[in-house]
Amino acid sequence: SLTAGLDLPGRFLFATLTLMTLIAILVFIEEAVYIYRKIPSSKRSIIIWINAAAPVISTTSCIGMWIPRSAMFTDFTAGIFFAIVIHKFLMMMIKECGGQKVLLRRFENGHFTISTGPCCCCCLCLPRVPITSTFQFAVFRPVLVFLSIVLWTNDNYVLYNLSPKGPALWISCIVGALTLFALWAVGIMFRKVRVLLKCKNIIPKFALYQFIVILNHLQITIINMLATQKIIPCAPPLSSTVRGSYIAHQLLIMEMFLITVISRVIYRRKYHDLEPPECVAEEPRDKKQTP
Repeated sequence: SLTAGLDLPGRFLFATLTLMTLIAILVFIEEAVYIYRKIPSSKRSIIIWINAAAPVISTTSCIGMWIPRSAMFTDFTAGIFFAIVIHKFLMMMIKECGGQKVLLRRFENGHFTISTGPCCCCCLCLPRVPITSTFQFAVFRPVLVFLSIVLWTNDNYVLYNLSPKGPALWISCIVGALTLFALWAVGIMFRKVRVLLKCKNIIPKFALYQFIVILNHLQITIINMLATQKIIPCAPPLSSTVRGSYIAHQLLIMEMFLITVISRVIYRRKYHDLEPPECVAEEPRDKKQTP
């Protein structure tokens, strides 16, 4: 068994990381109860979804740490959930502005600048277009991960086989491209509303969201590449790839635990709703009439 092959420090590490996962789940449950009681129903479910990202990733990583063969299924679960969270974060920014109709009234004379990261930060000559990219990621990434599991069950998909003849390389490239487009769409919206929503701490919220994206995608990709190239040495009975998977899951558990605690502090504050755009437009006129 897994625990039989661990020494005393290894068992202590596994127990500590499992305890951190359980604490993260309890913190999220307490925060979800608070949000359900204190936050208006129009924003309640969106904020709960976003706060659940870190505990869910921590839980799937804990399961993958204890049961290495379940890595495909835990990644599938985390992939589906996080695809939804990316879309929910975009919806949260729209809700915080007062909804889609109010957002359009606020920026009826403006346009969305798409020359922003991570795709087009250097292309200043690009036109201004509406946002539609997050829907692609929310739909297509789970489909691709499900296809990977189907191929894996038939021994046609090997996670660490990145040869051009295998499907793993091509599926990973498509998922990576979809991730960039989804982050690009959220970045466009954030750039437009960050000044307006500064009073609602949108910048720290966006920073936490970006940290989850980087840690859950870029960090795992780098560790898997290092394990595939044998840069991460094997430690019998663990191969390089299995050891890389352990390292990735253990790092994610610690990082998601910290993000869960920080999210509780940021989202638990009480923020006042923004004034309707008509009131904002009338304020300068009233000030001009004052002697």
